[in-house]
Amino acid sequence: MTDTLRASRLLDDLRNLVPDRVTGPDDEGYDAARAVMYGGIDGRPAAIVRVADAPDVAAVVRYASEHELPLTVRSGGHGIVGYAVADEAIVVDVRDLTTIDLDLEAGTVWAGSGLTAEALSAALSEHGRAVGFGDTGSVGLGGITLGGGIGYLVRKFGLTIDSLVAVELVTADGQIRRVDDRQDPDLFWAVRGAGANFGVATRFKLALATVPAFTGGLLVQPASTDTVTAFMAAADAAPDAVSTILNVMPCPPLPMVPVEHHGKLVMFSLIACAAPDDEAAGMLAPFRAIAEPLADLVQPMPYAQIYPPEDADYHPLAVARTLFIDRFDRPVIERIVDTIERGEAPFRAVQLRVLGGASARVPNDATAYAHRDRRCLVNIAAFYEGPEDRAAREAWVVGFARDLAGGDRAGYVNFLVDEGEERIRAAYPHGAYERIAEIKRRYDPTNLFRYNQNIPPA
Repeated sequence: MTDTLRASRLLDDLRNLVPDRVTGPDDEGYDAARAVMYGGIDGRPAAIVRVADAPDVAAVVRYASEHELPLTVRSGGHGIVGYAVADEAIVVDVRDLTTIDLDLEAGTVWAGSGLTAEALSAALSEHGRAVGFGDTGSVGLGGITLGGGIGYLVRKFGLTIDSLVAVELVTADGQIRRVDDRQDPDLFWAVRGAGANFGVATRFKLALATVPAFTGGLLVQPASTDTVTAFMAAADAAPDAVSTILNVMPCPPLPMVPVEHHGKLVMFSLIACAAPDDEAAGMLAPFRAIAEPLADLVQPMPYAQIYPPEDADYHPLAVARTLFIDRFDRPVIERIVDTIERGEAPFRAVQLRVLGGASARVPNDATAYAHRDRRCLVNIAAFYEGPEDRAAREAWVVGFARDLAGGDRAGYVNFLVDEGEERIRAAYPHGAYERIAEIKRRYDPTNLFRYNQNIPPA
């Protein structure tokens, strides 16, 4: 059978299984359907199935398994590697799974895995409730939740997985399972941090946090060894209600920042405080006192407004590396500031997220995410313009990360790029990798779900 006939038969089969929801390479809308957030990703899947419900997912999973075909899962499309749109794969696209079943009396919500963080947060904010996700509103729930979820409420309420009560999951055998701490408890442990390896999540049951008052926004201040050291100390000492995401970077041409500071090194800080307005002002005063703000957009707001509008046509070309550090004293900060200053990429940044609080009060072995004792998550990034400068930008990022990590290979799985098995192992310390591999053997022995930061079956 020729490749053309195989492709035609595949599409016919899928269209019989899931009518009116299959897009092939020759169909109108194919390029839009395979587009993801990051630029430079040009995967050409064999078919994209925009599923409507869990039975649709189960049908596609069974078909891929029976015919030994590559299968990927796409939610928000923010994966920097582009696994979701792998060449020749069948894509299970969950973006239409956007149901919200809110139970305010019980304090829970069943949320479709195709929802974005911003969409669910906006719906919950109307009731003074929230779930902590990441730092970007357009990220899909499916991806961020299965990897951990470290964002604006991490110190107050923990990671996204710490709010997870249950998951509706389609496993490699095509079964639709409700997975929680009583039903398939080992699988529930594994999906909280390594979930992409185990199936297609269609819904999440999440416990709601009460956030009647919230203060947050952007604070821009000059960056130096002194100011960054002071900021990190303030973030570490702050009450649990305060979570911060500090970016040390050359200042972009922001209209609210005086033009003479454009291109100069700044602290581009995203600050969140889940506390009443009068208490929040006192909690955030130490940050404002570090240096005269160049821009201060930190103000009381509904929690969902921490996610600003995004440009759907923005597809940056970026290289990045992630790591954890446990020291951020003056000598470490001096190295960070000096390295950023000497970089050549027009857009380059090191992002520092001080952890602790509620996220650190969970034992390392309670979930597959096993970095509860780490003090700071770091992400280093540089944008590039094309093939001519990509190698140089990547070499700078890799060297910077290696120097800062000092031999520590651990990283956050949601920020990993294509770095090989050793790095994936290091992302699951304290015996987590071995336990995940054993659970994988039971639920996905053929490694059907392998287009991810993959952990093969034991």
